[in-house]
Amino acid sequence: MLAESTDRRSMRRFDMRLPAAIRFNESAVGEFLTETQNVSARGVFFYLDREVVPGSRIEVTLTFPPHITLTDAVRVRFAARVIRVETPSPSARIGIAAMIEEYEFLRSNAASEFSKAETG
Repeated sequence: MLAESTDRRSMRRFDMRLPAAIRFNESAVGEFLTETQNVSARGVFFYLDREVVPGSRIEVTLTFPPHITLTDAVRVRFAARVIRVETPSPSARIGIAAMIEEYEFLRSNAASEFSKAETG
């Protein structure tokens, strides 16, 4: 009998370092800025300097730059549920895996921001 895998990933992951804004639905603390480590069609992994409880609902806003979309920059906001928390050594950041439950595309002025960064 083969050993059962504990890895439940069903979608291909892409190593993408994208700026992300994280909001916690159960708190009015505001946004936490971070960077994704990888993204798939159903989930995202990132690090935070804050404790997070598995099962927590979060809102994540990402901007996919033109070199990824092959067109203008695209901003996406999605609702997700934290499914795994990797607690590191005391001095390291906390890894968060979240499953995307719904998403929406946002109108964006980010395209002009990326253009300025590329030309300036």
